[in-house]
Amino acid sequence: MGIPTRLIDFLDESKMRYEVLHHPEAFTSHELAAIEHVKGKDRAKVVMVKSGEELLMAVLPTDRRIDLEKLGKITGRPTAVAVEAEFKALFPDCAIGTMPPFGHLYGVATYLDRGVADADKLVFEAGTHSDAIKMKYVDYVRLAKPILADFAVKLSSGQPAASS
Repeated sequence: MGIPTRLIDFLDESKMRYEVLHHPEAFTSHELAAIEHVKGKDRAKVVMVKSGEELLMAVLPTDRRIDLEKLGKITGRPTAVAVEAEFKALFPDCAIGTMPPFGHLYGVATYLDRGVADADKLVFEAGTHSDAIKMKYVDYVRLAKPILADFAVKLSSGQPAASS
């Protein structure tokens, strides 16, 4: 499985600059940040969330974890981390856990944690376990048109990153 055509076409049509990063196969956002030599705040991870009956895409920095209670207050509905069976069919061109943070390409709303706003460049999964995309944060926001909110908390040393 390669990088989703819909993602590359969308980025190319936008005329925004981006770089495809190829890396050894990895399965967590922390592994990827280390492999790519990217700070946790500059690497975005996607967590699929069930908010009421709706699925949404939460995008947050690797060095943070999602606070479902905060996100629930923002959406006005109870939230829980979605299980693979609930969202797998929405991303037929992506390996599980590698969805790019452009929810609108897949029919879901994108919520972006304000913790990402400190990043100059953003690195994120590109639909495979061995490809990522790097682009300017401002360009990502322009293209993704996410709902910007505060729903993640900083990881303390040694704390596992739930839903990485």
